[in-house]
Amino acid sequence: MSTPGDGPRVSQLDRVKQEYTAAAREILRRSMRGVAKTKLTPDMLTLTGVALCLAGALLVGFETRNQHLFFWLGGVLFVIGSIADILDGALARAASKGTVFGAFLDATFDRVGEAAMLAAIGLSFMHDDNEVALVAAFAAVIGSFLVSYTRAKAEALGLRGDVGFGSRVERVVLIAVGLGLAPWGLLQWPVYALAALTWLTVAQRILFVRRQLRELADPAA
Repeated sequence: MSTPGDGPRVSQLDRVKQEYTAAAREILRRSMRGVAKTKLTPDMLTLTGVALCLAGALLVGFETRNQHLFFWLGGVLFVIGSIADILDGALARAASKGTVFGAFLDATFDRVGEAAMLAAIGLSFMHDDNEVALVAAFAAVIGSFLVSYTRAKAEALGLRGDVGFGSRVERVVLIAVGLGLAPWGLLQWPVYALAALTWLTVAQRILFVRRQLRELADPAA
């Protein structure tokens, strides 16, 4: 039985995720205290991050010339850019430099960098005539956008929408693993996992929002 004062019920896995996410954010916030005293702003990190992700995607687009070099170098730039994109929020919290526009810019550019890399990966599948993997790459792009959208829409309604393991960090890890394995023809498997994970997370968030709405409508349920 739930009461009006209870929060929405989440699974044990989601509780574990919430705990390690909160711990990671606290570690990042503390690590950025020194940087917070400099003139570096969260927006600078955001722009640097998306530029590195786009550069990484561009390199992956030339993978036919040298797979080891371009896949791996593109993957390194993508990971560094993604880390910069994660650190901008930590810097904003540590230095109290965050702005509403900065948060909007960060959320927008997060999507740009990830979509660009998945587009480059899709181009690689097209070169290999791997139509199934190409469809999976498209599905991963759509799923990653919907993961972010469902959370944003839920929060706009005053609800929570952060359940599931398809958030940005997990997606970056899967893409990085795929790029690392790409020279051996294994890139498609992490992409398949990414597509499945994002859509599973979308379904989880939709069901979680519905559960919250039902609990609000019937607090005694």
